[in-house]
Amino acid sequence: QVQLVESGGGLVQAGGSLRLSCAASGRTLSSHVMGWFRQAPGKEREFVASIRRTGSIYYADSVRGRFTISRDNAKNTVYLQMNSLKPEDTAVYYCAADLSVGVTTNPTQYGNWGQGTQVTVSS
Repeated sequence: QVQLVESGGGLVQAGGSLRLSCAASGRTLSSHVMGWFRQAPGKEREFVASIRRTGSIYYADSVRGRFTISRDNAKNTVYLQMNSLKPEDTAVYYCAADLSVGVTTNPTQYGNWGQGTQVTVSS
């Protein structure tokens, strides 16, 4: 099991930036597939970005070109840099991890989740 703690959320105006962090304990993140998901009120949890052990990265179409996922294995932390934020990016953002993930866009493939951090983008 790996414990995940997200931070970095907050309130920002449209066009602004935030950087989310996901710090892990219990296991080294370098051995895990990492994902970021988000859930807006009344909506299902949706995929945002993922990074495999190999470094392969995937993004949702809605965030490609604006968001960047990265990992710092020395700090056991994964980041999500979010630029050019839009009001529709408002959601609770969750970090997820698992040792083996077939389809990284599928939240059911991940067995470890953080508690989430709120991101609110005002227009």
